[in-house]
Amino acid sequence: MLLGIAFITFWLMDGTPGSYLDSMRLDPQFSPETIEHYERMYGLDKPWWAQFGFWIKNLVKGELGFSFHFNIPVTRIITSRLWNTFILSFASFLLTWCVAIPLGIWAAVHRNQFIDRIIQGFSYVFLSMPSFFLVMIFLFLASQYGALPLGGMHSPNFEDMNFFHKTIDLLKHLIIPTIALSLGSIAGLQRIMRGNMLEVLGQKYILTARAKGLPENRVVYGHALRNALNPLITLLGYEFSNLLSGAALAEIICNWPGLGSLMLTAVRSKDVYLVMASMLMGGVLFITGNLLADIALAKVDPRIRHE
Repeated sequence: MLLGIAFITFWLMDGTPGSYLDSMRLDPQFSPETIEHYERMYGLDKPWWAQFGFWIKNLVKGELGFSFHFNIPVTRIITSRLWNTFILSFASFLLTWCVAIPLGIWAAVHRNQFIDRIIQGFSYVFLSMPSFFLVMIFLFLASQYGALPLGGMHSPNFEDMNFFHKTIDLLKHLIIPTIALSLGSIAGLQRIMRGNMLEVLGQKYILTARAKGLPENRVVYGHALRNALNPLITLLGYEFSNLLSGAALAEIICNWPGLGSLMLTAVRSKDVYLVMASMLMGGVLFITGNLLADIALAKVDPRIRHE
């Protein structure tokens, strides 16, 4: 799977017009001899399949290549940005699941009541709004009232702060991109949770549990919830793979120094090896997330485990 992802990415990057050296060709300061030197140094004078084979050979050695744009090894760039993206993505992931699951359960238990209609109205509104549009709305409100930072990850005096104030400063910068990324996900996930709960609450064993006189909380949270969560475990595997890519637009708009803005720079400048490294990381997370989801399903669902 990873080899296929890498091959297709390299092939598509080669199929797009131009190369990283096009900007040099437009600059009169670079002579044709200098450009030819860089072509040989970066291996751009070879056909794409030879470049791909060279990259695979280095990958086996644990090297991800050399960034043309930043003029340093790709591994150094990725590691410097990975933690920033992980913080933003994990904060959004945590907020989404901690809010969406209880909302979905509550909406299912109070089906067609006033609170359920309010929650579904919330879902329709925020499902139709892309996250980058919400980011721009929140940034506009923040600029009007000055309550939150307008972008970036740290304040200018961040290095002079103690640990407590550094944490508070980071949390303030996290608020706008995290909420903007989470609202649409909360709207979609709670609808899935609501549908799963409604399906499970209609099963005969739930009717039997209620006929035995069990408290409603025990019926809902002790019997129905566990089975309703099973489909979400598979979804959790896909969400794990989206940790790095889901925050890309919000990072670009909020000037968050993560992998999203880095990937945009790499694609625009045709920094092939940096693009390859980003796609490879996404593929690893995709496969790992699905593997963890399969293992978790086998643990929580006896039917899958027995099969």
